[in-house]
Amino acid sequence: MCTAITLKTKDFYFGRTLDNDFSYGEEIVITPRGFIEFRSLNGVKNRFAIIGTAYVKDNYPLYYDAVNEKGLCMAGLNFVGNARYNAVKADKPNVAQFEFVSYILGVCTCVGEAVKELKKINLTNESYCEGLPPAELHWIIADRESAVTVEFVSGGLKIYKNRVGVLTNNPPFDEQVFNLNNYMRLSASEINNTFSRKLRLKSYSRGMGALGLPGDLSSQSRFVRAAFFSLNSVSGDSEEESVNRFFHILGTVAQPRGACKVGKNGYEITVYSSCCNANKGIYYYTSYGNHRISAVDMRRYNLAADKLFRTPIKGGEDVLFIN
Repeated sequence: MCTAITLKTKDFYFGRTLDNDFSYGEEIVITPRGFIEFRSLNGVKNRFAIIGTAYVKDNYPLYYDAVNEKGLCMAGLNFVGNARYNAVKADKPNVAQFEFVSYILGVCTCVGEAVKELKKINLTNESYCEGLPPAELHWIIADRESAVTVEFVSGGLKIYKNRVGVLTNNPPFDEQVFNLNNYMRLSASEINNTFSRKLRLKSYSRGMGALGLPGDLSSQSRFVRAAFFSLNSVSGDSEEESVNRFFHILGTVAQPRGACKVGKNGYEITVYSSCCNANKGIYYYTSYGNHRISAVDMRRYNLAADKLFRTPIKGGEDVLFIN
């Protein structure tokens, strides 16, 4: 289970939590221009460089979330039971599910271009490799001006305008947004007594405007919580303040080990949290084992190189002693 959010201050920021009970050994990966040749597209390669978190096998990145050098962002989140992909079709450009993020970010510069491309392609159910079938996902695609949620379901392609700037998991996105109607009375401000004029009720604590904000780990509750904090949080426009604000929002949906049991001995945790400055191509992250914010700047690399640039995600805590 995962949560993705967007944030606009002076620059545009995009990122997510990845929650799972195990890790594939994902890394921060920079893909230079023209490095990826898409499987079924007759020599089509990525035009734009990409940075994000990916699993790499046989020198081919499978991105979980990423941003390209033009500032277009994309992330895939679990959508188990609802996602439907197709067999290869002769009359359409075929894009394998595992290369979907790389393809959209590799050929598009903005959400508008991505939406046009989505309507042309056939997303296929080809496997990334033996033993790793296509994950059941839906996606958020965003730039500074807008965001959309993309779902391939039994009824075909669904594209939703995402004015909330948030995505979690099930149920489908339109149901997640409708559910926000149940929380329209939440407020970041002090509240007044609307229960009854016959009773002298009063606030006894700060923050009571958010009474009723769900605190559990379900995807629907995380959607409400992430939306509330994303739409109500404030900060300055500096890089430090913006990144700080972003990670604080993600912290409201993070999962500590032990709170969500999986099977007999497993626990779902927030494996990593990411925040990318889409304007500058700087990818920030924290991991479950290391709360210090680390950063990789894609523009410090040769984006026309003929190799991937791979950086392992840091694990152990990095504690600063001040005495």
